[in-house]
Amino acid sequence: MQIDYDIRANALVEALPYLQEYNDKVVVVKYGGNAMTNETLKQAVMQDIVLLSLVGIKVVLVHGGGPEINAMLKKINKQSEFVNGLRYTDEETIDIVQMVLAGKVNKDLVQLLQRAGGKAMGLCGLDGDLIKAKQLNPDLGFVGDITEIDPDPINTALNNGYIPVVSTVASGKNGEVFNINADTAAARIAAEMGAANLILLTDIKGLLEDKDDDK
Repeated sequence: MQIDYDIRANALVEALPYLQEYNDKVVVVKYGGNAMTNETLKQAVMQDIVLLSLVGIKVVLVHGGGPEINAMLKKINKQSEFVNGLRYTDEETIDIVQMVLAGKVNKDLVQLLQRAGGKAMGLCGLDGDLIKAKQLNPDLGFVGDITEIDPDPINTALNNGYIPVVSTVASGKNGEVFNINADTAAARIAAEMGAANLILLTDIKGLLEDKDDDK
């Protein structure tokens, strides 16, 4: 048991400079869809985010939900289509995306954070016009290109002690709803808020020197 205490003590000592550096600063965490499929890992991630919040770091959680969207499309016998890595999103698909991301996935994460001892508030890009977008490419349907980020809804949640949990659907100027790439949304939110750090949690490989060699 002493070994366990020693490991924990050493971890806290090593983490202390970082906790001091990021105290009262905004850190945006992007939680990727494929990294959300392991329930044990998901609970551990939520516990870590709550811990960061409790020690004074203003965590903003931005999430995807690709596997959940795929599963729902499969239930209605609709084939998922991708163009250059982006999901083709027609009118029926954007309804599913909005329902899954802003509904089930978002609220599941809020509940997990709260069960881990945190205070969380679910938001989507439609709330307070948090994320505005235009169509990225007609060939992709309702896939959006971000035109504006309004961080007020996020700041309101942070200032009231909540961890904002943001799903990445966006509003268009004519009332459209757009599907937004979660990595892109997290980066734009971090930039707009002047975040001290952006953390991407995903099982997808990052930048590669050679696309055919992922090691």
